[in-house]
Amino acid sequence: MSHDTIAINRQMNKFDGHASVWLFGYGSLIFKPDFPFLQQRAASIRGWTRRFWQGSHDHRGTETAPGRVVTLVPDPDAVCHGMAFLVTPEEFAHLDHREKNGYLRLATQMQFDDGSSDEGIVYIATHDNAAYLGPADEHAIARQIATARGPSGPNSDYLLGLAQSLRALGKPDPHVFEIERHLAAMGVTQQYA
Repeated sequence: MSHDTIAINRQMNKFDGHASVWLFGYGSLIFKPDFPFLQQRAASIRGWTRRFWQGSHDHRGTETAPGRVVTLVPDPDAVCHGMAFLVTPEEFAHLDHREKNGYLRLATQMQFDDGSSDEGIVYIATHDNAAYLGPADEHAIARQIATARGPSGPNSDYLLGLAQSLRALGKPDPHVFEIERHLAAMGVTQQYA
């Protein structure tokens, strides 16, 4: 599958006719929501785990030196914590462009911290997209993140922003925090707020 998924995502019609839709964010959407939303709530989804296995040549890297960003991979025992945003359907034109590098819109059930739940959308980059980099150990991922930079800034700022946001939510993620630990050992710190 091409890494440009805009046309595919525009075909999703599950929520057509809805005045608003929940969007689950588990990566940069947590700390950099660049779209208007009606509500924001801490949330989680079951059966998925967050991994820095997706390449980024459009935001946090380049075609010749891609960065690494998170996607979700199936794990029946996992719970992925993040942030849910209630958005109007008009926001998906912007979001489809933002997430065009291999991410597909999927319907998912979200659980909110108050115990309620609702169905919404999550963007996931599956292993069959052209930008998928796949598994690597956390030290190798940290080395790649430490040197990658793209139009949206240093790849390290993405990782460090995500780690900070997860701490603020009180939701530790061993994979993210281990990569952060390796970056710190390399002397990499956040360059931009």
